[in-house]
Amino acid sequence: MKKKLVSAVLCTAMLATVLAGCGNSGGDAAPAAAEPAAEEAPAAEETSEEAPAAEEAAEAPAASEGGRLIGYTCMDGTNPFFVALEGAIREVVEANGDTLISMDPGNDSNTQIDQIEDMISRGVDVMFVNPVDADGIIPALDMLKDADIPMFGFDTQVGDMSYLISYAGSDNYNAGYVCGKDLAEKCPDGGDILVLDSPTMQSVTDRTNGFLAALEESGVTFNVVGQQDAQGNQQVANEKATDLLTASPDVIAIFGGNDPTALGAYAAADAAGVSPMIYGVDGSPDIKALLKDTMIEGTGAQSPISIGQTIAETAYQWLNGETVEEFIPIETFLITADNVDEFGTDSWQ
Repeated sequence: MKKKLVSAVLCTAMLATVLAGCGNSGGDAAPAAAEPAAEEAPAAEETSEEAPAAEEAAEAPAASEGGRLIGYTCMDGTNPFFVALEGAIREVVEANGDTLISMDPGNDSNTQIDQIEDMISRGVDVMFVNPVDADGIIPALDMLKDADIPMFGFDTQVGDMSYLISYAGSDNYNAGYVCGKDLAEKCPDGGDILVLDSPTMQSVTDRTNGFLAALEESGVTFNVVGQQDAQGNQQVANEKATDLLTASPDVIAIFGGNDPTALGAYAAADAAGVSPMIYGVDGSPDIKALLKDTMIEGTGAQSPISIGQTIAETAYQWLNGETVEEFIPIETFLITADNVDEFGTDSWQ
């Protein structure tokens, strides 16, 4: 049964056997004048990781009459979390008669800067921003500021938040904290653990800090015997976890800074024939589907739909002259085998 489950949910990882988890049963610029907007193709068709910004610009459709042109950038447009989030923003934008230009830098900071510059040249009126690198994106934010294009951030903070009109994102510290608290409760004797983080992603850094703080506060002795940058990417996480597990096969747990990272660690552990408890952050359908029958122990859940809707609606409130909050936290919480049925496994919460 476990092999069928893995094939259904993680076919790309080509897992052979599903193992049970251990120790447990289971600055504020004025808005630019409205411009004619373009009828935009979906994000997946707008760009690819390999496509240079110039080619993306050439593929842009002609502007349609009457609406604003809204720009969107996120660190990794292929991540299911950002697919759902972009869809939520797009829904609000199109409901307001505007058009969303969505670009995917493929986790490359230089590409993201080039793509933002391209969107400025297209005449975007507003920009939704999620950085590949919190500090590395600052040159692009300077260009947006010089062009008087208001910026709204989501999910991951930029290095200088004064550039943003408003920001909406998960309580990332808590998302990691609830995972650490759960681990400490389930493994009261402590043990060796691995951490797969991503230092350039402030959201992941906050989650890692929360996770480690919960372990420290528990009073239980846990030793981080390996910590690597997984770049928030499943394939990279698989490679990093494989190396770490080769050196430390007896670890009792692995913390991944997001769910793709946790899935990469899961594939590596399965291939190595070991079964540490694995925690991620996101609450993705793929992770939730594995909670009951595998070593995936829990996920610090967030809602990309809520984040996307919140920041998009906030942007329109500001465009309509309303006062908006500068920082809007979105609730995070733990999903495990014990409560996953409340949230379902076929969609985001």
